[in-house]
Amino acid sequence: MKPTFITLLALCLCLGGCGKKEPVQPSASNTGEGSRSKPKVDLTKHERFLWEFETGSWVISSPAIGSDGTVYVGSWNNKLYAINGKSGVKLWEFETGGYVLSSPAIGSDGTVYVGSYDKKLYAINGKSGVKLWEFKTGHVVDTSPAIGSDGTVYVGSMDKNVYALDGKTGAKKWEFETGDGVSSSPAIGPDGTVYVGSWDEKLYAINGKSGVKLWEFKTGDGVHSPAIGSDGTVYVGSGDKKLYAINGKSGVKLWEFKTGGEVVSSPAIGSDGTVYVGSNDKKLYAMNGKSGVKLWEFETGWGVRSSPAIGSDGTVYVGSDLKLYAINGKSGVKLWEFKTGGEVKPSPAIGSDGTVYVGSKDYSLYAIKTDSKGLAKSPWPMRGQNAQHTGRAPTSKK
Repeated sequence: MKPTFITLLALCLCLGGCGKKEPVQPSASNTGEGSRSKPKVDLTKHERFLWEFETGSWVISSPAIGSDGTVYVGSWNNKLYAINGKSGVKLWEFETGGYVLSSPAIGSDGTVYVGSYDKKLYAINGKSGVKLWEFKTGHVVDTSPAIGSDGTVYVGSMDKNVYALDGKTGAKKWEFETGDGVSSSPAIGPDGTVYVGSWDEKLYAINGKSGVKLWEFKTGDGVHSPAIGSDGTVYVGSGDKKLYAINGKSGVKLWEFKTGGEVVSSPAIGSDGTVYVGSNDKKLYAMNGKSGVKLWEFETGWGVRSSPAIGSDGTVYVGSDLKLYAINGKSGVKLWEFKTGGEVKPSPAIGSDGTVYVGSKDYSLYAIKTDSKGLAKSPWPMRGQNAQHTGRAPTSKK
């Protein structure tokens, strides 16, 4: 059942919903300006606190991390920021014409790609912050781009289309039309197949070279961002409260898992094949990736719209309510929590040294010390597959 626009606007502004949205421009009334709640506890005294970087509005974008440790993140104040990952010092900022909910993706040459509510995808020099090109779509771009092995950039728009663009020039290679808006971030299989969901309640498999549809899979509501397992299985959540496991070649359903709320969270996959996903029923679930059998569930205070990230030691990091949670990936037992002054809706990112970066609706991006030694070596350990958010499954080694 599709929510009305009024319901969606209320979800977006009050609860951080990421449903179908109109390109309303920021203002003091709709971004929470002037109503920010600061944490009562001095976070600098938290044993895991490293630094805090303040933006001008909510941070809902999931940060991406460059090969040199630079952290890139968007904000509702229309800007993309580049921040020194060690010190938290701003290197540059780039202003767009609308909210930046899109999570950046970083190309092999350091180019940063990010979408905006001004209906554009931008390519930005990661060192200087200078715009290289922009591509105009017909509606807002709140989805995050994915980058193919040949540098092709794939991105969806609420204009119902998925676009394939030349990463160097921004020239359009092809576009694929779905039946409704696309706020799913694409995932690219080892063979170049592009998987993307739509508000028309379908997951599509598209030939990455030609843009030709290979198959489609129907769910009961809007389809969110998929993840890809080592055997090519595609895992994806839907507004029908289910997580689906689908054969990546045929589009045949392998299993489904029913939760108590909309599954907006993009799944993460552990090194042993365990699938972790959040639900709006306030829970994070761990499931056997082969069978769909639940291994454990962990309850938070609010709906879990954040996508989990898995550390090298198997610790699962996920945001909900005002907190980032660290959870034992085997048992589901909470190890620790870090409380901010606003909702932690975005997905955390893990740096090469184990630092977790996550945004909050208290207008800040945080760097948090962990016991992990980097990202897990697994098929899909975090949103976008890796710290650069390329959204591309690794090629199988034979």
